[in-house]
Order: sequence, then structure tokens, then C-alpha cells
Amino acid sequence: MSSLSKINIDRRIFFGSTTTLLAATATSIAFENKALVNAPEVTVPRATAGDLAVEPDWKEKLTLDVGISKGDILGNDDKAIQAAIDYVSRLGGGTVRLSAGTFNLRNAIHLNSNIKLLGSGADTILLKSPMVKSKLLLDSDWYDQEITLQDGSGFKVGDGICLRCKNPHNGSPTVIKRTVIAKSGNRFKLDKGLRDNLWLLSDSYAANLFPLITGEFIQNIAIENLCIDGNRENNENLDGNYAGCIFLQDCSKVNIFKVVARNNNGDGISWQICHDVRVEDCFSHHHAGLGLHPGSGSQRPIIKSNLVKNNDIGIFFCWGVKYGLAENNVCEQNRIGISIGHRDTDNLITSNQIKQSGRSGLLFRAERGKAFAGHNNTIEKNTIENSGGSDAVAIDVEGETQGLVFNQNRVLEKREPAKRVGFRFGPKTGNMILNSNTIEGFATSILDQRKKD
Repeated sequence: MSSLSKINIDRRIFFGSTTTLLAATATSIAFENKALVNAPEVTVPRATAGDLAVEPDWKEKLTLDVGISKGDILGNDDKAIQAAIDYVSRLGGGTVRLSAGTFNLRNAIHLNSNIKLLGSGADTILLKSPMVKSKLLLDSDWYDQEITLQDGSGFKVGDGICLRCKNPHNGSPTVIKRTVIAKSGNRFKLDKGLRDNLWLLSDSYAANLFPLITGEFIQNIAIENLCIDGNRENNENLDGNYAGCIFLQDCSKVNIFKVVARNNNGDGISWQICHDVRVEDCFSHHHAGLGLHPGSGSQRPIIKSNLVKNNDIGIFFCWGVKYGLAENNVCEQNRIGISIGHRDTDNLITSNQIKQSGRSGLLFRAERGKAFAGHNNTIEKNTIENSGGSDAVAIDVEGETQGLVFNQNRVLEKREPAKRVGFRFGPKTGNMILNSNTIEGFATSILDQRKKD
């Protein structure tokens, strides 16, 4: 057994939130800011037309029940659920409550602001339909709102579809998500224009792929107490930048509680440029991609008390995820337990269990240089156990990452030591703080590849 000693480095070098004060450049702006500081508190809020900042705490809002055999709206598909969401949304928001049973989805459930989607527990299952797929028969240009398929027999009006090709100009992948709103034979009208070229020379095709629950540019939403099944075996991969059991884009104030997300050929729960997202008491497992994916630019995510199992990566901090908390999660049997990288700074990773990872328990990605690395994160009171193969690294810090604090972690290897490493610091990594960590069972407790002064 070996124990890491303290490294006497001033914590202030690495830590502390920074506040940037922007001077107002116009007299009117300065006046408005001063007025806000001195304004009286609203103690008796009223509903006033056009006032979105202040609202009374209404004790009751509309709730609609969607059920397979009983409810306000009857049905077992996405159309029944979507009808309830749209109705409740039109009246200012409320709750759509789903009964137990299996709802078969041929399109995404599109959320709106101020909506809670509430299931009846693990027996409320949203199941992705098996994929159908066809190549395009005719070229479509970026301004078109229709496509013609070689075989459209498996597609229906109302289906969610994904259109994909190689960009004819630079070879990059093109991905377009749309809904079929009309058809004549193999000719299909879409809900919106393409805005990208779909040409036959680019191997263009359509498949009914979509996120099962999604939302864009909305706020104040909740998804609770249900199961979402991506039907991985019968669907093609669509990665977490476009889809997931839950996929959110440009949203804020989101609560995801007690959700089972399983079996998706892509991500489990993915949120991109979404702020103040809380994911708690969820079980995300057996995905081809990422279990939980706080995506690019997402600020202040709270990821707490989840079980994340049998995915490629358990929790993946994408680009520029800041001031987040990952606490008391269990990441088990993922290829990588938790991954942090591109400008992911000032996050706290605490009291998690990371077990039986296929490669590494905790990875700080190399990225493309010092300016892009995931600096100034705190990793404390975690247990990282039995990571990877015979030459694996439990905690791997790559690239030019610096300013990490590792405090009171337990890094354990309960199999034979083989060539296993507890901590590895790559040749270009910077200063770190290691305090009262325990490392047991490794051939090499700390492999420090940095050049010594």
C-alpha cells in the first residue's frame, strides 16, 4: 500500500472563480443598471400581460392524462403524447402524465417550455420503432422542402426522419432532422426546408431516426419517472450531437429525475448548450455512445446519484462545460468512466464510484493544446476501482492539462498488479495538487512523465 504525499503548491494558482466586470459604454445602460440595484423587491407578484420576469406561484396548473386504455387522451404512440403536450402548452404549461404501458414512437416527443412529462414509473416505456431506410432517387437542393426516395413504402406521414450524406463540397457528414408532413408515392414533403444539398453523388439516404424526447430553445421543463428504450438492435447509430433517448439543444432550467434511458444506438441523455440542467436518480445503460453527455457550452450541470452502466463512456464532459457538479454517481463497466477535456473547467467531481472501466476510470483528454485543455477541476473523495486491462491507467491526465486538485480519492486495483498504473501525468501536463489520496494494488502508483526542473 502506498499513499500520496502532499505537494506544497499554492492553491490560489489553480483555483477560485473569476469575475469579469464589464464597464457600461452608454449612459443609458449605466442608468438602467443603477436603477435595478436600487429597485424594491417584488413581494406581491401579479400576473401582468407581457411580464415574463415575475409570476405568482400558482398552486394548480393543467394536467392531462395520456393512457392506453383510459385517460383524457387515449393512444399508445407519439401522436397521443404530442397532442397532450401541445394542448397543455397552448394554455401556458402544466403536466402531461403518462400511464403505465408501452408507447411506440415513430417520431420524437417534442417538448415545449413550462412542461412536465411525468410517467408512472419504469412500466411507462417509450419505445423507438424499428428503423426503415431508403436511398434517394432524385437530387434535392438546399432550398427544397421535399425528397424522393427509391423505396418509400416504410415511411408514413408524421414520421421523424434523418437525412444523411457526405457533403459534396468537402466530404464532411451532413445530418438533417425533419418530419414527414405529406407524401405522394415515393415523394415526401418535409416540415422545413433542407438547407443542405442532398445529391445522389453524395450517397444520400433517409432513415426514420430521431431522439425519443427532444426540445430546442425552451426552458422550465421536467422529464420524470419513465423508461426510454432506443431499440438499439433495430436502429442505426445516430450520435449524441443529434440524438439520444433524451436530446436537448439550447435549453435552460431542466430537471430529469428517475428516468431509465436504455439500449440506444447513440447516447442515453445528451444536452447541448443547455444551462442549469439537473440529472438525478437516473439509470442510463447499454448505449453505443455516452451514458450522460453534458454537451458543448453547457453551464452549471448537476449530475447526481445516477447509475451509468455498460456504455462507451459513462459521463462525458464535452466542450466548455463549466461550474458543474458530478456527485455520488456510480459509473460501472463503461469503456471510460468519466471523460473531461476541451475547456471543461471549474467542475467538481466528488464522491463517485467508478468501477470496472474497460480502459480508464477517469480521463483528462489531450485536446489540441494548453488553451483547449480541461484545467482547474477538483476531483475528490471518489473511489476508482479495477480499471482496464493489464497495462491500464486508472486516472490518466493527458495533453497540457494543469491545475487539477486530487483530494482524498481512493484509487484501487484488486486484481493482480500486472503493468497497471494508478495515476499517469503526461509529458506536457502542468502543476497539480495531490492531497491525501490512497493508491493500492498497482505496479506503479504514480507514473509522472513530466520533465523535472
